[in-house]
Amino acid sequence: MRVLITGGAGFLGSHLCDRFLAEGHTVIAMDNLITGSTDNISHLLGNERFTFVKHNVSNYIYVDGAVDAVLHFASPASPNDYLEHPIPTLKVGSLGTLNTIGLAKAKGARYLLASTSEVYGDPLVNPQPETYWGNVNPIGPRGVYDEAKRFAEAMTMAYRRYHGLETRIVRIFNTYGPRMRLHDGRAVPNFIYQALTGQPITVYGDGSQTRSFQYVSDLVEGIYRLLLSDIDSPVNIGNPTEMSILAFAEAVREATGSSSEVVFVQPADERVQDDPKVRRPDIRKAQALLQWQPQVGLKQGLAETIAYFRSRVV
Repeated sequence: MRVLITGGAGFLGSHLCDRFLAEGHTVIAMDNLITGSTDNISHLLGNERFTFVKHNVSNYIYVDGAVDAVLHFASPASPNDYLEHPIPTLKVGSLGTLNTIGLAKAKGARYLLASTSEVYGDPLVNPQPETYWGNVNPIGPRGVYDEAKRFAEAMTMAYRRYHGLETRIVRIFNTYGPRMRLHDGRAVPNFIYQALTGQPITVYGDGSQTRSFQYVSDLVEGIYRLLLSDIDSPVNIGNPTEMSILAFAEAVREATGSSSEVVFVQPADERVQDDPKVRRPDIRKAQALLQWQPQVGLKQGLAETIAYFRSRVV
């Protein structure tokens, strides 16, 4: 296949580029580098089956030649990023989705949308199945990301129903691994950076809020299987092992061998407004229809992620 991956220089997008190239496909990575980095794809630049295009997909997209699949992964994805770039976040979820799905329609390509567990908001059910409609504050600070993704899902389904486009939607739960940005504000890089530099590990609130952490290779496997499947409704891809943020902080401290103290903070900014209290995927659909489930345990995943961050902590 010849595939277009938007957000291809980002954390997830770059790993997808690796996987598609490893499978023998040709990849066009498109990214405006607002949160991505060419460092993530520098090892691919000499590959004759790989092309990088610097472009904002919220503007008109032109790709010469055939395209067999479009994977739309362009978007700020951490609270720090989408609170700093609220309007670009809304644009890439709306205009970016319109432009990429329009390209897929014009090329007769299969379309895969990167959605998120944030479409469930601060959920009132746990774990969250794909049938749950969510509990989202549309006018809160996180709404720029949550509602952009919900709109993108609605547009994707409208193109499937009205135009008969082949579409796939993956709802991605918390994912970590090499190539995460050191200061993107999420728990994994925050805790690892603090532990490696001997700073206190700062946990928001009392640390009782829960998350489910999946390693990036598990996510990429799920996405690859989903694209090649015939499932045209949303599919959760995540690790169903739920743990408190406090327990995760302790796991990071142990894995790094750090003597950092875990401290509790009460930030007064918008980062924690509408922060989900629980987050755990119901993955029965992926298990049954994709024969997929996570393979990488927390200990192994943290070891590989910490090794990556050690090389970048100055």
